[in-house]
This record gives sequence, structure tokens and C-alpha cells, in this order.
Amino acid sequence: MEPGTQVWCYQSGGDDPWILSEVVSRTPTALSLKFLSGDDVGKTIERSLVTEASLNEDGTKMEMGEKKYEGVELANPPLSEAELKEGMDNDMISLPHLHEPAILHAVSERYFRGEIYTWTGPVLIAVNPFQRLPLYTKDILESYRQEGLLRSQNLLDANKLLGPHVYSVADRSYRQMMAEQRKSQSILISGESGAGKTETTKIVMLYLTTLGSNDGGSGAEGGEKLSIMERVLQSNPILEAFGNAKTLRNDNSSRFGKFIELGFNRAGILQGAKVQTYLLEKVRLGFHASGERNYHIFYQLLRGANEEQHHKYCFHDGITGGLELANFFHYTGQGGAPQLREFTDEDGLKYTIKSMRSMGWSEEKIDNVLSIIAGILHLGQVKFESKMSEGGQEIAQLAEEKTVADAAKLLGVDLQKLITALTVRIMVTRGEEIRIDLTPDKAADARDALAKTIYGAMFLWVVKEVNNSIKWENDNDIRSSAGVLDIFGFESFAVNSFEQLCINFTNEALQQQFNKFIFKLEQEEYERESINWAFISFPDNQDCLDTIQARPKGILPMLDDECKLGQRGSDKNWAKRLSETYLPEKNQTISDNSRFSATAIQKAKGIFCIRHFAGNVQYTAETGFLEKNRDEIPLTAKSLFEEDSSDLIKEIYDVQLEQSEDGSDKGPSKSKTVSQQFKAQLQSLIEMIETTDPHYIRCLKPNDAAKPKLLTRKRLTEQLRYGGVLEAVRVARMGYPVRLDHAGFFKRYRMLLPSVPEEKLTWSMEDEEPQKLCVKFLDILLEEGAKPVVYENLDGTITRANSIRMAQRQPEPMIFPKTDVQLGKTKVFMRKGPHDLLESHRVFHQNASSTLIQSWMKGMQQRRRYLVMGDAALTVERWYRGCMGRARWWRLREAQASRLLTNSFRMQIVRIKYIRARTGTISLQAQYRGRATRRLHALTTIQSYRRMYLCKTAYRKMKSATIALQCCVRRGIAKNEFNEIKRAQKDMGKLKEHNEKLKMEMASLKAMLQAQAATDAGKAESEKIIKEKEREVKQLESRVSQLERELANEKELVQKLEKELDEQKENNRRTMQDLHYQKELVARSPQISENARKHSRAQPAGQSVPAEPIAEAVVVGHTITPEALAMHRAEVARLEAQLEEERRMRHAASREINSLRSALEVKGDYNGTASTKFISDTLSEVSGSEIDRSDVPVPSDVEPAMRPPTSKPQPAPEKDVLDSISAVIKEAAPDMRERVEAFQRSASEYFPLIKRGFIGAEEPPESGEVVAVGWKHDVVSRKDREEALRDEVRVFEAKVRKFYPLLEEGIEVTVWQLNTSTEVGVDAATGGDDFVTKSSTMTLKLHRKGDLLVQSVLTFNSTGGYLSKALGRHRRDKAASEPLPLNDILEVKAGCVGFDSAELPSTSGKKGKTSKVKSENLHSSLFLTIRATPTPLASTRSYFLRLKSRSARNDLLLGLRGILADLQVHEGVSISQIQTPAAAQHQTRRMPGSVPKHNGPNPFNNARGEIMVPLAEVHDLINRERESYDRLLLTMLQGNSDLKEKEDELLNLRGKLHEAMSESAEKDKTQANDSKLIMQLSKKLETLLMENEDLRDHNDRLNQRLVTVECEKMNLAAMQK
Repeated sequence: MEPGTQVWCYQSGGDDPWILSEVVSRTPTALSLKFLSGDDVGKTIERSLVTEASLNEDGTKMEMGEKKYEGVELANPPLSEAELKEGMDNDMISLPHLHEPAILHAVSERYFRGEIYTWTGPVLIAVNPFQRLPLYTKDILESYRQEGLLRSQNLLDANKLLGPHVYSVADRSYRQMMAEQRKSQSILISGESGAGKTETTKIVMLYLTTLGSNDGGSGAEGGEKLSIMERVLQSNPILEAFGNAKTLRNDNSSRFGKFIELGFNRAGILQGAKVQTYLLEKVRLGFHASGERNYHIFYQLLRGANEEQHHKYCFHDGITGGLELANFFHYTGQGGAPQLREFTDEDGLKYTIKSMRSMGWSEEKIDNVLSIIAGILHLGQVKFESKMSEGGQEIAQLAEEKTVADAAKLLGVDLQKLITALTVRIMVTRGEEIRIDLTPDKAADARDALAKTIYGAMFLWVVKEVNNSIKWENDNDIRSSAGVLDIFGFESFAVNSFEQLCINFTNEALQQQFNKFIFKLEQEEYERESINWAFISFPDNQDCLDTIQARPKGILPMLDDECKLGQRGSDKNWAKRLSETYLPEKNQTISDNSRFSATAIQKAKGIFCIRHFAGNVQYTAETGFLEKNRDEIPLTAKSLFEEDSSDLIKEIYDVQLEQSEDGSDKGPSKSKTVSQQFKAQLQSLIEMIETTDPHYIRCLKPNDAAKPKLLTRKRLTEQLRYGGVLEAVRVARMGYPVRLDHAGFFKRYRMLLPSVPEEKLTWSMEDEEPQKLCVKFLDILLEEGAKPVVYENLDGTITRANSIRMAQRQPEPMIFPKTDVQLGKTKVFMRKGPHDLLESHRVFHQNASSTLIQSWMKGMQQRRRYLVMGDAALTVERWYRGCMGRARWWRLREAQASRLLTNSFRMQIVRIKYIRARTGTISLQAQYRGRATRRLHALTTIQSYRRMYLCKTAYRKMKSATIALQCCVRRGIAKNEFNEIKRAQKDMGKLKEHNEKLKMEMASLKAMLQAQAATDAGKAESEKIIKEKEREVKQLESRVSQLERELANEKELVQKLEKELDEQKENNRRTMQDLHYQKELVARSPQISENARKHSRAQPAGQSVPAEPIAEAVVVGHTITPEALAMHRAEVARLEAQLEEERRMRHAASREINSLRSALEVKGDYNGTASTKFISDTLSEVSGSEIDRSDVPVPSDVEPAMRPPTSKPQPAPEKDVLDSISAVIKEAAPDMRERVEAFQRSASEYFPLIKRGFIGAEEPPESGEVVAVGWKHDVVSRKDREEALRDEVRVFEAKVRKFYPLLEEGIEVTVWQLNTSTEVGVDAATGGDDFVTKSSTMTLKLHRKGDLLVQSVLTFNSTGGYLSKALGRHRRDKAASEPLPLNDILEVKAGCVGFDSAELPSTSGKKGKTSKVKSENLHSSLFLTIRATPTPLASTRSYFLRLKSRSARNDLLLGLRGILADLQVHEGVSISQIQTPAAAQHQTRRMPGSVPKHNGPNPFNNARGEIMVPLAEVHDLINRERESYDRLLLTMLQGNSDLKEKEDELLNLRGKLHEAMSESAEKDKTQANDSKLIMQLSKKLETLLMENEDLRDHNDRLNQRLVTVECEKMNLAAMQK
């Protein structure tokens, strides 16, 4: 092992036992290594040299000349890609170094490449991938079948071999079976639980049955009976259902061993099969650990049974207390009854029943089998209670007899005998029967023992029935067979019991047979190569087998002897006898054969150890060895099964007796123990295997988590040891472990003799016999190795290569016995010592050669560098000389250029002076002319403002005087009314008259109520009156609706007339403008001027033609007179008055009906319909007025400004004026007439009328007043309503435009940012929510990065706390969160959408602030939710904003939605159907409020001056109208979504309200009597109060009368005096 060699280093205690390392240095006694893998990469350790007297790891003596270091093995060189494609690692025997780390590394590398099968000589290693791989398709099966067929005919190409596969093992066994010897075959599959033994067995059986199937004629008979192949394959689901269970390591673990023998006839066609089972784990029936399950059949029946089967098998869900049936029953719920990952129990039951039917079982038999399974489940539910017997002892009694009755019914046994079997134990002593009552604990054990007995017998019966279905009919037809053994692997747990001892005993016996088989193969290999092998010895584990089974001192025979003692025998006595037998000496811990061992502490605890081939295993005796070995059927159970039981139970019991009793003819039959039965089965199995050609498959489990692409090297190493793979390698190493073919041996080691000339030993193998050449090479190698090494030449010089070799560490001389290297016919066999010597010299020469090559390469690099530097120096000199010449030439050019530059500079100075003088003169002229023009314009402006001021002052004075006059008049009217009211209140007569009327009404009401109480005639009369009144109301309502329709028609007619009148006026005005324009044009010509002057002289002095009357007098088409319009308006007023009268009459009738209904309600005959109607109407009003618009500012003078002015009829124009105008038109040129006709067209012919107005045409005046908007405005016509809605839209748009600067300044909000993510294996409901920002007060700003909205972002800046504000620290510019682009906003909604506002977290952890923040978050009307696009870290982003008031929330909601609408309208795809002109589509996108850039002339402007319609402006206005329409449409859609959500909430509230109303109606019925009494008392009290008031008034009048009389007396007395 020279420095640089890669080796494997053993490291105990870690997950990876073997670590790849590199040799750093070597001393005579130690080796320094550096780790290349694992967790401690780069770590350096020391390993000492093992002496020759030491033993190898396998216990064998080291070879002569072999040097071995502690825990160090040579590593195989890595294979290239080409070698991997060729399959160089398919068979690990072909590896140069064959040991434990080499096998472990090769298996792991192939596993991660998806190659789970590997050859190790005759053994196939199969690693469970824990996933579905495409390795078992029909095409792959067919390819291996064809390869086997070609191999059997010696037509197979050696270069086209398929890789290792389980199909290859099955095909090889079938081809050997069909060879001339016709020898039977056996395939042994072993491995621990979860390694894939069951699945591998299925694959092997599938391949064998496929090859042995007769596709021609022996298939299904009559379409009913399945073929032999199908029946054999269908037997697996039945055996798995009754014998497989879920363990912690495997979901479908076989808890028994089985050997399936497939019988073939002379033609190789499958005739049938037999199944032999071994050691069913019956202890699982009574107990299984947490996370495990009982046998599959129990869960399939509980979860897959239908309703009929539930009733039949007494599976009542009502008794489970809410638990699942599988968790309720004792035998299935101990481990939690987990579900399987690969398949469900429901499908499993269907598949099992289908397989039973395919076996030919009748429905009755299937039902009986399932009934017994259900009976076992009910038997496990039996509970026991304690009671005192007559003798004062505690005995067991049944807690519930129904459960026992159900179990007896389903099992088909007698109830009383079943109770006796559970509570009584019968012993026979000297022919007498003794009955012993059991305690509750013993009764529970008897129950479990009985259940295990029934299930064990049931399993044997199922196996027998399966054999009856698939066995061959005639033994003479069977020529040979192929057996498949699915046996449990070596087991070693923390606590090992009887089952582990039997399992390990089986593997020990199979390993013994395996060693013999390997020895035989090695012997055949050596004989085939004709080498000497007589001195080779192989290991033998017969001593371990004798320790377990040999009589009389074997472990199992001594266990049988202890069982014969009956009650005197115990596990502790048996362990003590074992220690005395194998460890007779005091303080002896290991037996003489080194297989049995036990320390003093272990002896005291009843523990002993056995050293198996796979390692030392510790067994605990006190785990029920004797009870498990006896496995006797109690006498009570025998009587239960033999008498008064069903036929199936008797049949099952007979199968159990056949299995457990000795059937010899000598004497009566005796019961056999489990160990005796097992040894007999094992002996027959070994004998059968020895008569066949065995094939081995070792299944390995890469990890305990059952996950794909995961390999635990430590667990894999343990399984390689337990599975016997390393034992096979150890057997191979006992001979010649290193094997190379002749060509590879010569090419690899010819370099060790570089000084031998070509004439003596050639370097090429061409035209040479490989074996002779290798013999010659070996002779020369040993001859040169015995000579001393000399590096000097004959002349005393030393070559460079030899000097390098002298500087290195010298390897040991190549001296070893020639017998350690055997040359066969095709291979070279070497022992490990010579191979290591050859490898060390090979590495020595490779290092010397690599050093020589490196030195030559470095010298060549230095020489090349010198030549390059010399050439570079010459190049630099040439470049420098050229630079100097070019610099001199450049100076000459600069001198010439300076003169030219001076001349040009002087010329520019003179030119600049001229241009400056010219520019100054022009600027002076322009300033003078501009000042004169501005002065004239200023004078005109001042005059205009002065005139406007005078008119405005007069108007304001008139308005103020009018308002003052109106106030005075209204004040006088109010004073008069107030005085009149005061006088009416002071009038005592009126008060008295009012009281009298009230008394009369009260009396009449009392009389009416008394009359109604005396007879029911009053009720009928009242109902009749109500019906008459209702009929009158209906007539009035129909009349009102008719009048309303007439009024609507008249209003529509008036509006139409007004519209036509306005259009006529507008057309006349435009026509007059055109006529004035034509008049001016005509006046320019002399003739037209002369006619105009004549016409002006014909007019009276001082008279001129007004413009407005002429415009109004020119009428085109039908004329609407003001008189007709006034008449229609009068008709409208009349209809409105009539409609008002009809409405008043309807309201009067409604009041009378309500008064009558109230009277009936007092009497108790009314059912509360009116109150229900009132509540429903109130609720409808609430749902209709949901949107609050009180905070929208609308100017108060919008309504009167938008109403069309009513024009008074103008006087008709004079006739002579019209004549003069007509004369002017006639005298004009013909082309002028055409222009006039063109100008008379209205604007409606060029573009459609737009009713809503143009956005941005005028700004609504700012005012603090709020007026009614839209549908809330008090209007009298539809036109007024449309104008009011237009005003509302303008106010809304003005408010949206003001929102931009407000948002740019910043709005203070409280922000929560929620990021939600969804990963594999994570819970989406709670684990994915992450609040990035929690209750942070920030300033929300709109930051523009360009002219487009898509470039703008919303920033969240922290505002700072109270202390920061007090200290004057401003943190406005500090961003507290990443900005949110407007383009990322998906939607903006009111409220806290998707999260409860009261559950929002807070940043403070103090208790004082938590309640305050939570109370603020209760008001969801203050919240606003922004949902944004996902990011790579979050699937959804949500921003929850809380504002200070609801109005602020609404402003922000409308503003953000307006911004998003602008983003859609201006920078998105148009959503409306309004077509945009081509010119508008080429306009650049801009943000609302920014100044548009005019890049050129408008393409819609026409060059002809006579076209008066401005099409460009019209299209611009239409485009702005479309944008406004799109923006309002988007806002309307978002508002409609909010309204729909509110309506859903309101419907829920309405439902709750109706429920409350129904409850209140019931309460009202109970309170009816109380309300009647209260009303009577109130009326009585009211009567008394009124009488008291009358008396008080009478007393006042008497007092006044007395005062008057006294005054009169005094006056009379004064007069008499």
C-alpha cells in the first residue's frame, strides 16, 4: 500500500462503517490515512500493522507474505463509463478486490443508478427500491426468455448478455430442469422483513408459470375453471391475507415461511403445485405492538364488509362508541389499526374473495371461513370479572354473555362448552379429571390461547384447501419440479424468544447447505481451470447446528425434556440446565466449541448467547419458551371442537391433529412439540434441497424508513453479514480470491519489468499463446525479484527515470511462493499476498513514470516561455522606434494645423460680432412691437373687467334685495301663524270642545268594542267594510297607475317638444351665423356693396337688423309654437293635480282600513300580519340604501345650472329684413350658394349626440355644500334625472383626479402583510401563513417613476413613534416594506377579506396593548384589502390596511379603484365596444393629469378652410368619452361585486330575522291576554284623568265666576256710595 493508494478504512460506531481513504504515508509498523468521504473529510488517522500470528476478520490465519493493517482494505479502481455500459460490475466476483467494503460499495453504486440486482458468484443480491420500476414488463420478460432459450441451445453471443435479474435466476432454474438430467431445481429467497421476499417470490412464480403455461389447449375448461397457471398465481392473495401482517418495517410482511413446489411434465408444462408452510407467528394474534397490525384478513373483513355482512357477523357500529370497527375490536386495535400504503383493505377483501372463488370454493365455504374469522374477533372482546368462590378464592366470570353468544354462534360451537373452555381448566391425573376455576388474568390467557389455536388450525386448513385446488392429479405425470422457498431471514432483536431461535436455526442449516454448495462450485471452477486446490479448507458451522439440535445436550432437545416435566418445568430451570451443561466450570463464560456463552449476570437473568454465522445473538429464556414449544390444545378446547361443533370446525381440528400428533404405528399417538415439528419440516426441506440444484436470492433492505433513493450503509452491511453473502465471499477468499484473465494479467503487470528487453519478454500479446506468455512472465518476474535492485548503468551513469525511482520509497522485493499464483486455462488465480506485492510495485513504477512526464512537461513549458519572452522583446523595440517616428511626424502636422486654426478663429470672432449686432436689433424691434401689442390688449382687458364688475355689482344688489324682501315676507307670515296658534291655544272654548269630541270618540269606541264582544256580527261587518275599502283602494290604485301613465306620456311629449324647439333654435342660430358670414363675403365685391348701400338707405334712420331674432325666425322643417308648448304644459299640470287628488283619496281609504284592523287587533282577531309587513318593508329599505354617498361633495348650484333655460316666445322678424337677406343670397355666386347649403347642416349629421358630457370639459365648482345626487335628487322629469346623474359623475371624476396628489403626499394607514406559501409535506391551512408586517403604522404613497402608470409603485414608509415625533425625527423617507407596483395589484376590496380582522396579530407582546389593538380591529368597516400577484417565495400576497374612519376608507377604496381603472383604460386593452379612430390609437399612453405631448399635426385637420366641423376635436372628445366610459365601467363592476357580497350577508341576516320574528309571534300570543288587561287599565286611567281634568276646569270656571261676582258687588257698592 504505497502513498496515494485508495483504501477502505473501518470506522466503528458511525452510520457508515467503511470510509474511503487515501494512503498518506507508510512506516514499517503503521499506515497514515486521510478520509476522502463521510463527515470527517480530510481527517488523518493511523492504523497499525497486524502481525502474522494474528487472524483475519473471518478467523482464518493470514497467508505467508501477506501484510495486513488493522481495519484497512484495498479499494477497487473506479470503472469508466464504457466499462459500466459493458456491465463490468454485474458480477462482484470479477472485482480485483473482493471483501466486505468492496461489495458494499458496488451494491450501493448500482442501487443509486437504479440497478437493484447484482451477482455475487451464484448468489443474486436484490435491493428493495421501495418504488415501482419498469423492470418487469412483458417485453423484459420476453427478452430474458429468449436469452435463456438461446443459452440452452449454445447460440448465445457472449458480448450480448443481459444484466442480472430475478428473471435470469428463474430462467436458469427452468433451463437446468429441462436439461438432459431433468434434475429438480429450488430457488431459495431469504432476507429480513421488508426486504422484498414476498414480491420476489411472486415475480419468480410468474416467470416459471409463464414458461410452463400451455397456451394451446390446457387453459380454461368450458370457460369456467381457471388454468393451472392462474390458479397457482391466485393462491398468493389467500396466503397473504391469512399469513401476512403489517410490521414496523414492512406493510406486507410474511409471518410464516413457505415452500412452493411447481410440478412440470416431460414437455415442461406446469401440472400443479404444492405449498408447505413453516412456523406461523401465532403470538401476533393476541398481541401486536403500536404501529403494527394483526393479520390482513381481520381488517379486510371489518372494513370491506357490506351492510348485509355487518348484520350477519354482528358488526354493530352502535356499540363502538364512535370508534372505527378496526379500532374497537381488541385483536385489531392494539396497534392503532393503521391503513396500508400500497392498497386498501376494502379492495383486499374483494381480491381475497375473488381468489377463493377462483380456487373453486363455494359461497357457503367462503361464508363459513369469514364467520370463523368474525367469531375470533368477537372472542377477543370477551371480558372477565372477578368473584369469590365458595372456598374464598377469586375466580373469573363473564362480564357480558352476549359477546360470548355471538362468538359461539359465529364459530359454530356450543355456548356452554365455550364458557367452560374460557373459565375452567381441566387436568387429568391418574385417570381422574380435575376442574380448576381460573382467575380473570388466567381466563384472559385461556381466551387468547383458544383464539390462537383456532386461527392456527384455520391457517393449516386454508393451506390444505389451497393445495387441493392447485395440486397435480397424478404423480406419474410429474417429471421434475422447481421449488421456491420464501423463508425468513436471520433475526436479532433487543429481546429474542423462541421464534427467533427457530428462525436462526433455519438460517444456520441453510447456510450450512449454502457453504457446501459454494465449496462445490469452487471445486468445479478449480477443476475446470486445472489448478492445484487440494490444500484449501472451507469453514463449517456444523458445531452450531449440533449445539441447537443434537441429542441429548442440544438446546431444543433439552427444551423438549423440560416440557415433558409438565407443571414442574419452567423457563428458568431450562436456562439453568443449559448453563450447567455448556458451562460446567466455575466462572466459565464460553463453551468449549465457542458457540454458547453467558456471563454471571446473564445466567441470573436467564439469558444465554449463541454465536451464529452472522453474529452473536442473545436469547431471553423467560419469554415463554416452554409454553410456545408445547402449543398444546387444552382438554376443554378438545371437547369443544370434538362435540357439538360445526363441520368446518371439526375439519379444521382434524388438520391440526394431523400436524401436531405423531402418526407412528408404535403405540398411541403422542403430541409433538413445536420444535419437533419444525425440525422435521426443516430436515425434509434440507433433504429436498440437497436433491435439487439450488439457486440463491438474497433480498436486502436499504433503509428502515421505506423511502426510495435512500441507503443506510450500516444496515446494508448487517444484512450482508446476516444473509450469508459475506460468508460466501469468505469461502471464496479461502482459495484464490483474486482472479484475472491472461490478457488482463499480462497487460496490468508487464510494466513491472521495464529493464527486460523486448527480445526476452515481448510487450505485445499478438501471435503469442496467453497461458505460456503468462508463465514466462511469472518466471522472469520471480527471477528479477530475487535480484538486488541496481539503478546505475554499466558506465556508472544514472538515467533520469532511475534517479526518480531512487528518490521514492522502495517497495518490498517481489518474493513469494510460486504456488500462490496459479495459472489456469483462461484465468490467473492469485492469493492476496502476491497480489498486494504486485500492486505495490505497479504503483511504484506508475509514480516514477508520472514524475518523469511531469519533469519533461515543466522543462518544455520553461523553454517555451523563454522563446516567447525573447520574441516579445524584439517586438517591443520595433514598436518603440515606430512610435518615435510617428511622434515627430505628428508634431509637423500640429504646426500646420495651428496656423489653419488661427485663421478660422479670427474669422469666427468677426462673424460672432456681426450676428450679435443683428440679433440685438431684431430683439429690440420685437420688444417694442410686443409692448405696444400688450398695452392694447391690456386696455381691452381692463375695460372688459370693468364692465363685468358693474354688471356683477348690480346683479348682487338685486339678488340681496330680493332675498331680504323674501325674508321679510316669510317672517311676517310666520309671525301671523305663530300668533294665531297662540290664540287658538288660549281659547278655552276650543279646548272644551276638543275634550268633548275626545269623550264622544271614547264613548263610541267603547260601544263598538262592547258590541263586538257581545256578538260576532260586528266582526263580520268589520270584515265586510274592510273588503269594501280594499276594493275602493284597488280601484283608486288602478286609477292612480293610469293617471301616472298618462302623466308620463304627457311629460315625454313635453320633453320631446322642448327638445325639438331647442333644436330649431340652435339650427336657426347656426343658419343666421352662416348668413352673416356670407353677407360679409358679398360686401367685399362692388356690386354687392352697392346693393347693400341701397338697401341700407331704404331702411329708416336708427333701425338695425338684430341678430337673435333672425336666428330664431329661420325655421327648418316642422315648427313648434310656444302656444302649443304652453298648452301641453297646462295639460301636464292638470294631470298632476288629478293624480295628487287620487293619491290623497287612496291614502284616506288606507287609513280607514288600518283603523279598522287596529280595532280588530285590540280584540285579538288580528294575527300580526301588519307588524310582519312593517318589518319586511323596513328590511327592504335597509337593503336598498346600503351605499352611503353622504360624503361626496356636490356643488349646490349644479342642478339649476344644468337645467335648460325656458325661453320666452320672441317676436317674429320683419318681412323686409327677410327679403333683403334673400336678395343677397340670390345675387351671390353659385359656388357660394352651395357653401351656404353645406353650412346649414347640423352637427348631429357628423357625430352622434353624447348625453353624459365630456370628461375634463369643465371643473365643478368647489363648495362645501352637499346636494342630492342621482336617484336621490328631487326631479320632475327624466331629463333632470340624467343631468343630476351627470353632475354626480363629474363630481366623482373630480374627486378621483384630486386623489392623485393626495396619494402622492401620503396617507397614514396601519398595515398587515400576509404571505401564504404551499410546499410538499406541509399543511396548507395553518403552516403556510406568514405575516411579514404586523400592525405597523406607515405612510402609503404613490411614487411615479415615469409618465406611465405601469411604472408607478405604492411605497410603505414608516412614520415613527410618539417619541420620534416629539424629538422631531422624521422617518418619512425610510421604506418599511418593499414597494408594491400598481401592475402587481389584482383586486382591491373593502373589509378584511380572507382573514378575521379581530384575529390579526400585533407587533407588541405586552398585555396592555393586546386588548386595545383587538378592539380597534373589531371594526371591519375601517379595513381595506389589497391582493397582489404571487412571488417565488409566496403563492399569494395580501395587504390589510386599517384607516382612521370609514369615509377615509371609502376615499382610498374609490381612489385605488380609479387608479386601477386608469391603468386599464390608458395603458391596457380597451374593454368597451366603442371604436377608437385610427389617429387616437397612435397616441402615446400617459398618466391621468399629465400634460399631453403634441408630436405633430393632427391627421384629422383638413386643409380646406370652408369645412367648419372640427372633426379632430370631435374624435378627441369621443376618445376621452370612451376612456371615461371604460373607467366608470370598471368601477361599476367592482362596486357591483361589493354589492353582491353585501346582499349575500343581508340575506343571511334576513333569514335570522324571520326566525326571530317567528319566535316573537309565539311570544305575542302568550302576551295577548296581558296586553288586553293593560289596555283596559290604561283606558280606565285615561277616563279618570279626563274626568279629573273636567272637574279642574269646572272649578276654575266657578272661581272665575266668583271673582266676577265679587267684582260686580264691589262696583255696585262703589256706585251706591
